[in-house]
Amino acid sequence: MFCKSVNKKSLIAAALTTCLTASASFHVAALESVHFLIPGGAGGGWDSTARGTGEALSKAGLVDSISYENMSGGGGGKAIAHLIETAGQKTDTLMVNSTPIVIRSLSKVFPQSFRDLTPVAATIGDFGAFVVKKDSKYSSFEQVVADYKADPRSIKIAGGSARGSMDHLVAAMAFKATGGDARQVRYVAYDAGGKAMAGLLSGETQLLSTGFSEALALAEAGEVRILVMTGDERNAAAPDVPTLKELGYDATFVNWRGFFAAPGTSDSQKAEFVKTLEKMYQTDEWETVRARNGWVEIFKPDAQFISFLEQQEKEVGDLMRELGFLK
Repeated sequence: MFCKSVNKKSLIAAALTTCLTASASFHVAALESVHFLIPGGAGGGWDSTARGTGEALSKAGLVDSISYENMSGGGGGKAIAHLIETAGQKTDTLMVNSTPIVIRSLSKVFPQSFRDLTPVAATIGDFGAFVVKKDSKYSSFEQVVADYKADPRSIKIAGGSARGSMDHLVAAMAFKATGGDARQVRYVAYDAGGKAMAGLLSGETQLLSTGFSEALALAEAGEVRILVMTGDERNAAAPDVPTLKELGYDATFVNWRGFFAAPGTSDSQKAEFVKTLEKMYQTDEWETVRARNGWVEIFKPDAQFISFLEQQEKEVGDLMRELGFLK
């Protein structure tokens, strides 16, 4: 909050009072508390999104008290069921989620969908990326594509989740864009990102399909090289990494991450959540968190978020049917 300086001494007291009052009202307007429900374990994308958002909200003074709860199980279904079952008991809860809530709902991993919750807002996007181990023979994605076209079965692509999951679908989308048959993608499913990474480093697979922010962390640790990412343009966090589009492959993908409240959340409570998240974008504290993770802002509140989810459900569903995962 800034106040203009005044030249007349008679106005100094009034100016100071205005600043103090504005500061006080800013604090009063802050949410008293937010409890972040995280459907996975520590260190994953959901966890980093919730904790990064909480860090920015707390340091910026937008929320007085922040708490976190990791609840793994059922591909995120355990946390979703918990949010529904406890609706009305804890009105400050925001559950973080992302594209998998659409994929796993379509796959019937759990019976609920985003329609059973109160969508609050999509807040960030994390692109997909393909990485190789640092001593791989591949120095460009075009080289991988050449081998794939010669023999699709020669390229094994690791991912930290099951067949038909996001890592698999992003790989299928990318190789379909190169002119290949999406159904011929040889995806090797691991039950966690760390195990998928181990598979890549051991030579079990040639390529790892993962999130761009996770790829950045792996690259900074010196374990892998990022060949390509799925954004519309290069990301400032890794300016040397090309996009699929600039290599001539017409494909983009962003894994949104955002927040849901319990079903039955009042319009006024939802509006408070939306307003607080929107204010966060204007803070230096948020920019520090965002830049550190290489996230892109894709703020879609309330009705915009619902429309976005409906469109993604259609697009993802079409690809899953093409791959044989849906009838």
